[in-house]
Amino acid sequence: MLSELVYTRKGSGEPLVLIHGIGHRRQAWDPVIDQLAQSYDVIAVDLAGFGESPAYPLGASYDMDSACDNLSDNFAVWGVDRPHVVGNSLGGAIALELGARGLARSVTALSPAGFFGTLNRVQTLVLLVMLRLTSQLPAPVLRLVSRSAVGRRIAGSSLYTHPERFTADEVYGDALALKNCRGFERTIVKGVTYAFHEHLDVPTTIAWGTRDLILPFSSSAIAQERLPEAHHVALPHCGHVPMVDDPALVVRVIEQTTGRVQQAAAA
Repeated sequence: MLSELVYTRKGSGEPLVLIHGIGHRRQAWDPVIDQLAQSYDVIAVDLAGFGESPAYPLGASYDMDSACDNLSDNFAVWGVDRPHVVGNSLGGAIALELGARGLARSVTALSPAGFFGTLNRVQTLVLLVMLRLTSQLPAPVLRLVSRSAVGRRIAGSSLYTHPERFTADEVYGDALALKNCRGFERTIVKGVTYAFHEHLDVPTTIAWGTRDLILPFSSSAIAQERLPEAHHVALPHCGHVPMVDDPALVVRVIEQTTGRVQQAAAA
């Protein structure tokens, strides 16, 4: 069943789909979308139950099969076939799953879920639940926090190394997106036990922020063991959402990954 997803589309060229993490929204890609749109037909999407996209019907499962099937259906609606896919956190795991299923021509996964150590799994769950609970504060309180430089730093410190780069409106918008999203709990229930063990035959890069607090950089070692065929990159001084902390570096990583498709075709 198709759940139509809300998206922002810019640029022209080969299709490139940007997939955000749990509790986030398509605006997470704002720091890089304009530069990417100079070379690609870029689509930044709100996943079902997040941002402005409607949730799945009650009883539907927020698992990888549903996410990949729904995105594939939306690809057809958007008129794109096997796009390059880029994802962060939950979106990174979905991007890898799309690649493994032959639904993407390249994959760039930024701090993807699915490579938990035992302690890391608990740490991730606790931090995400704390963020969700904090977002349930009354809207006037969230607005007050977002107007304070100190409040913006505290609110974003677990996600970014540079939360000071956000405006009050951006922080407030992200807080409301986390507060109002309808897919959070159903996604967490599935995500607690999720692990990625597939093989990919398309050019794939897994890039990890060295200062990631949500999915610690140590998880990258697990990713390297499970996906030796992928290209693994450290993102120095970046937190969990690296396109905010170093947008130029993230764009380069994406371009290098998509470029390997052309190199393989030429070879």
